[in-house]
Amino acid sequence: MPRVLIDIKGQDFRKPDHDIEPFFANRWSPRAMTGEEVTREELMRMFEAGRWAMSSMNNQSWRFLYAFRNTPHWETFFDLLTPGNQVWCRNAAALIVIVSKTTFDHSNKPARTHSYDTGAAWYSFALQGTMMGLVVHGMQGFNYDKAKELLGVTDEYQVEAMAAVGRPGNREDLPQNLQERETPSQRKKVKEFAFEGGFGKV
Repeated sequence: MPRVLIDIKGQDFRKPDHDIEPFFANRWSPRAMTGEEVTREELMRMFEAGRWAMSSMNNQSWRFLYAFRNTPHWETFFDLLTPGNQVWCRNAAALIVIVSKTTFDHSNKPARTHSYDTGAAWYSFALQGTMMGLVVHGMQGFNYDKAKELLGVTDEYQVEAMAAVGRPGNREDLPQNLQERETPSQRKKVKEFAFEGGFGKV
């Protein structure tokens, strides 16, 4: 019987070098999904987690635009994806377009950390979904300009990324080339990205 992805944990493939909470290493981004629905309440729980992300000046720059499968909005979101992502996203339960506001609400001045803050909200969203046993996979393989136009994103906002959410499926249902990639990826060592005293210092 094919192994359902819900049984695959990051810790089966990853070994942290320092002591961290297990859910950090267990989070990964599968592609195989069943096509089953995710409830509105489940998705709202994920947005609720994103709501509480840290935010410069409490501006809360993030915006999440979404469509459930089998609804009138689905085709618009699905058609934004590259063909390579459409292959596996066809079995997603929801598609999300993540947008950030580039200015502060209180002054209309540029918010330098809008992408940074929105990334924090996205991670909270994704981690909540993972802890609920769902597939949450972010991507940049879509048409950014078309997303802005078709979804009515105004000029003070920046389209950041898309994501697919669904119920975990079997890797054997993916095309062969994607089956080979359907395992938790490794990461750089801490010493490769954390430098005491200045950039690139060892």
